[in-house]
Amino acid sequence: MGSVRAAAVAGLFYPDDQRELASNIARYVAAAPANPRVPKAIIAPHAGYIYSGAIAGRAYATLKQATNQIKHVVLLGPAHRVAFSGLALPETEAFETPLGKVPIDQRAVAMLADMPQVSRRDDAHSEEHSLEVHLPFLQAVLSDFVVTPLVVGRTSAEEVTYVLDRLWGGDETLIVISSDLSHYENYDTARRMDNATADAIESLRADDINPAQACGRIPVAGLLATARHRNMRVERIGLCNSGDTAGTKDRVVGYGAWSFHEPAEANDRELLDKNHKEIFRVARASIRYGLAKGKPPVVDVKSFTPDLQPKRATFITLKKNKALRGCIGTVTAHRPFVQDIVENAYAAAFRDHRFPPLQEEEAITISLSLLGKPEPMQFADEADFTTQLRPGIDGIILRDGDKSGLFLPQVWEDLPDPKAFLAHLKHKAGMAEDYWAQTLEAWRFTSTSTDTTKTEGL
Repeated sequence: MGSVRAAAVAGLFYPDDQRELASNIARYVAAAPANPRVPKAIIAPHAGYIYSGAIAGRAYATLKQATNQIKHVVLLGPAHRVAFSGLALPETEAFETPLGKVPIDQRAVAMLADMPQVSRRDDAHSEEHSLEVHLPFLQAVLSDFVVTPLVVGRTSAEEVTYVLDRLWGGDETLIVISSDLSHYENYDTARRMDNATADAIESLRADDINPAQACGRIPVAGLLATARHRNMRVERIGLCNSGDTAGTKDRVVGYGAWSFHEPAEANDRELLDKNHKEIFRVARASIRYGLAKGKPPVVDVKSFTPDLQPKRATFITLKKNKALRGCIGTVTAHRPFVQDIVENAYAAAFRDHRFPPLQEEEAITISLSLLGKPEPMQFADEADFTTQLRPGIDGIILRDGDKSGLFLPQVWEDLPDPKAFLAHLKHKAGMAEDYWAQTLEAWRFTSTSTDTTKTEGL
């Protein structure tokens, strides 16, 4: 690992002793209930732990069920030490706390390289506490992750939303917004101000939050605008001030925490996790039946759990030695979930024209993607279309006449640049990479996929 940004506020905002720090965080997190539904984003405070640690612990307790799920953390907090414009990434390759080193997500850094509001500057990070104080909590609750740390300077909420959209990702990505609330008011005034801020956050009203109400107002406003656009649901985790924890009541600082959840299709993760064994039992059985009978089995839909009966669209992907061995799916939901699994598992094994039919002796793994409803896109030209693409989020269907192609959102892992993504999708659709026509149509969709640690062999 290359250059490392050393802890700047260990011993000041939180203990610099490894055991004491780990013990404190464990106590804060254990005191809060786990949330069965993992949030996509959280807002949490960044004061000294004796003041805001309990509230932060309640925020991070919502991640207890995602220890092995979350691999990428996008962390934004306000600049307190250095004045600058835009958002700043560090030049270093890792951050360090008494609990160890956290690697910087170099793939995310590359994805932001063309954004004019994002710069690389270590001075914005070297003494900044708004990001650092979150790292020990993340290290305590997540098993293995990389971080994209962004200090937010003089910029607009709109510029923040562009960055969030670029890095949004799927279930493997967590957004953390760091902010305290009112500063140095008396206890009663702070409570009134912080309750008004909480109401604005929970109603996604970014314009109703002024600089005196939250030091992280700009990154908070960026998240609220994104949440409104994505129809997210907000839940209050906790609200207090330093007068409730370890300070006097004459001059207090407010602290709050919130979780943000994506709409109904975000429940697809719970659906897949709950029915994981049955889904893959059905997929494997369909392929085995195909090997023996040369056709997919007949499905008695009503004999399966109600979770597998509604109409859903799926893609089944087969791999052999980590290389693609077949991938077939359904773009729109037109048959029961379990029947779609059966038909697509059989088709991926025996009807993908790119590969010969599967043989019994082949060792494969199976994964499933559950698709959301495709939404038509409106665009003026190729440049307009490209700017609308959301890396890590969008699956895209591209069509012109009898030529069409589809990429699942997972393709962004290999093609993070929107222009390259589109060029390869055109190629898949049988179009030239520089092809464009006014008759070109496109749809976007999201998908939830099985965790690669859960794929199972035939």
